[in-house]
Amino acid sequence: MNKIRTPQQLGQALRTARKRLGLTQSQLALAAGCGVRFIVELEAGKPTVRLESVLRVVAALGGELALMGLPADVEGGDHGA
Repeated sequence: MNKIRTPQQLGQALRTARKRLGLTQSQLALAAGCGVRFIVELEAGKPTVRLESVLRVVAALGGELALMGLPADVEGGDHGA
């Protein structure tokens, strides 16, 4: 599991995953439903990217986002606080 603390670390982790899967940036963009420019900027560590699109890219690579070290939401309901 990769510990991601900066946009640059996220971009590097996603680039590594893409290359290990043998995908081009164009192929990943198509699979994630975004543009190639978004993939380029994301992999470069651009700090102002759209979270929804990042999650689609992560999913297209077969991954998921997990938060660690935060208090657990044991009842699953407190979404608005």
